[in-house]
Amino acid sequence: MPLITVQTSSCDIENPQSFLQDLSKELSSLTGKPESYVMTQLHQNVPMTFGGTPKASCYIEIKSIGSIDPSNMSKAFCKLIEERIGIPSDRIYISFEDVPAKLWGWDGRTFG
Repeated sequence: MPLITVQTSSCDIENPQSFLQDLSKELSSLTGKPESYVMTQLHQNVPMTFGGTPKASCYIEIKSIGSIDPSNMSKAFCKLIEERIGIPSDRIYISFEDVPAKLWGWDGRTFG
């Protein structure tokens, strides 16, 4: 049920699958939810501007049924993005959404 989507103007991500696995482990750890429920998405080479410039930037969406801690998650994912992709944290926006269980579907049903 936790989902992280990373959209970045960068197209030079070394080993994208490994990066997605790092995101998955981090999101599982930060939400306390089993990694078997975590989904990750990566959209590279997305045309973007930030602060009026086309320098590398990143937009992240994190959704979960509860267990969202924006302050800790912002710090952790900005650090991970900066280390793995080289995008400075001041060029990253993160959106958090606590989704009601009845509005999250999986395996032909909802969680609520």
